[in-house]
Amino acid sequence: MRISSAAYLFKQGLKNIWNNRIMSFASFCIMTVSLLMIGFTMIFSMNINSFISDIEGKNEVVIFLDDDADDEYIAELGEKLKATENVSEVNFYSKEEAFEDIKKDMEDAEDIFSYIDTSPLPDSYRIKIKDITHMSSTLYTITGFEHIEKVKAPYDFVNVLTGLKTIITVVSMIILVALIVVSFVIISNTTRASVEICKREISIMRFVGATNFFIKVPFFVEGLVVGTLAGAVASVLTWIGYDSLVKLLSTETTLFTAMGTTGFIPLEKFIVYAVIAYIGTGALISAVGIVLSTRKYVKV
Repeated sequence: MRISSAAYLFKQGLKNIWNNRIMSFASFCIMTVSLLMIGFTMIFSMNINSFISDIEGKNEVVIFLDDDADDEYIAELGEKLKATENVSEVNFYSKEEAFEDIKKDMEDAEDIFSYIDTSPLPDSYRIKIKDITHMSSTLYTITGFEHIEKVKAPYDFVNVLTGLKTIITVVSMIILVALIVVSFVIISNTTRASVEICKREISIMRFVGATNFFIKVPFFVEGLVVGTLAGAVASVLTWIGYDSLVKLLSTETTLFTAMGTTGFIPLEKFIVYAVIAYIGTGALISAVGIVLSTRKYVKV
């Protein structure tokens, strides 16, 4: 295609936006709202999964060693634990440290402890699991090591978190797909109304020999521009809305501490990806929707 032809078709697309400004504005508004609903659903899901991941990281598994484990084996076991797949952190907790902590917590029983010369508690390792969904298999491997007397793990809590994470993921995907489908249908119907206004012009172009491609390109440009503008506006509204919401809710530090999480995902971590997704999705859905709506008018 020559540059002059491409420039003409692009100008025709911009002209269509102005000529059909009411329908174009309606498409723009619907697209913006649709993108915002889809975007905030994804952001909400991301934050919930982030909260759950933070809580996962606070869970600790305690591995108690038997009395036959000497210092050399304890050091060797520590290296084995660090090399174990799905283990993110390993800390040794000696029986002396454990005994001292108990004495601090039970200051009223100082007289009793004065009669105990050595710690009656076992040495232990405290580890953290990367992915709690594979905790059982990881601990099964660890219990196969020698001199492991007992493993204390929050299985019930892990099962609750795992189930919650699965439910949130499934529900978020269902909502996301439903929003995309509904948005596409609404936008297609809106753009179809816009195309209806131009059906006489399309018919004339078709009868004088214009190709389907030549007819559709201006509409594609129209949808592309409207979708891009909607994506840009949705990005700005998301930026302002999310930033304001985070600032408002971040004052509730006690709540986040109680939940065992650091708070919301910082805006700068995903805003660039969000802008690209908004503009790309808006432009694609709008352009494809309006081109599909022209199909029946290019047939003679």
